[in-house]
Amino acid sequence: MSREAQPVISFRNVSKRFTFTSEKPQSILETLISIFSQRSRHPKQNLWAVRDLSFDVYPGQSLGIIGRNGSGKSTVLKLIARILRPTSGQVLVRGRLSALLELGAGFHPDLTGRENIALNASVLGLSQEDVEKSFDEIVEFSELGEFIDMPVKHYSSGMYMRLGFSVAIHVDPAVLIVDEILAVGDQAFQAKCIDRIHEMKRQGVTIILISHNLSVVRRLCSQLIWLEHGEQRASGPTEDVANLYKEYSNKTIGQQLVTESQTTSFRRFGNHEIEITAVRILDAAGQEQSLFKTGDEMIIEMAYSAHKPVHEPEFGVAIFRQDGVHINGPNSQQAGIETGTVEGSGTVRYHIKRLPLLPARYQVTAAIHDRWLTVAYDFHERAYPFRVVAGGSKEVDGLLELSASWHWMPDPNLASINTTKSSEHSEAPQKMNHS
Repeated sequence: MSREAQPVISFRNVSKRFTFTSEKPQSILETLISIFSQRSRHPKQNLWAVRDLSFDVYPGQSLGIIGRNGSGKSTVLKLIARILRPTSGQVLVRGRLSALLELGAGFHPDLTGRENIALNASVLGLSQEDVEKSFDEIVEFSELGEFIDMPVKHYSSGMYMRLGFSVAIHVDPAVLIVDEILAVGDQAFQAKCIDRIHEMKRQGVTIILISHNLSVVRRLCSQLIWLEHGEQRASGPTEDVANLYKEYSNKTIGQQLVTESQTTSFRRFGNHEIEITAVRILDAAGQEQSLFKTGDEMIIEMAYSAHKPVHEPEFGVAIFRQDGVHINGPNSQQAGIETGTVEGSGTVRYHIKRLPLLPARYQVTAAIHDRWLTVAYDFHERAYPFRVVAGGSKEVDGLLELSASWHWMPDPNLASINTTKSSEHSEAPQKMNHS
């Protein structure tokens, strides 16, 4: 695409400020005082949802806007849709724009689906004749035929999304902007919406999309803007910005897990004849780590101190997924390790050469028992969290990745038939050349 073309959306040093009070009256008396007494009113505060933001979107581009909750993404879309005006700077939009920002936005709850289609489409710039031409296609795409004459106040959130999206894509927009609303509804309809967005991209429609789902953003967007506290943190090709954002998010998650493990209490019991003094989860380099990928090396290290000689203690760990699914529960006795009589301090390690777990949050239990598992010396229940993040495996469903392989063995009889047919076809041109 030539950069000589005019951008369909242009932000020039755009900022948006919201003003609010820090507290609200908590009682009827406080409410009355706040109304009649200037002295009791709380001072106003400013929140800058967007700060000094500049970018251009050219015809046919697909732009994704990513960032954490509260980063200013939805504010940017509302500025594009002219729902909000900037506090400073300039926003330019060229061409008909169709926006799908909030469930039920633009719908009147007491009107039927049929009536709201006409109302919504006319607001977006369609004539009555255009609405009538598109009506059947809108209803068909929404799959709401049997509910189209029902007041929309009785619709579920998924039905709202179906109707709103269907109207938005049938008004022939030059620019389509879609907020996280696509996360609502059943998976089949979401896939249908994504397919339609792809089709609109091929037709040259400019797409602006917000989503926390990076896989969706990667599929639909060629460019990304990453916002943090209303400011642009990065922009550029999708993969480059997505990788930066993912690295930042993983780092943030890791810091949260470390803080959690340091501050969150856990169930602990035992007679403490041998005490667990520390548990560390290590990576292949022996560095303490809280984030792993499927296939990574992991070491669970348990430091202990025996306050008296203890004969043949058993050291064990257990890994649980956050929802309580028990992954495993290995111990030193099962591994054939003879600990003998243990005195003083030491460490034991459980070494996982290739972590098979798929992305999720997990917790580790560390324990020391007697050899018959009748006496607990020290037991730390689900005390040490770690997370497996995406990127180590193409598999996404289920609990773990098995060490396995696929082999395709077609029917040899069918293979010979296909070979005969292909040889017959290959001979035809030679016969033609000889004639």
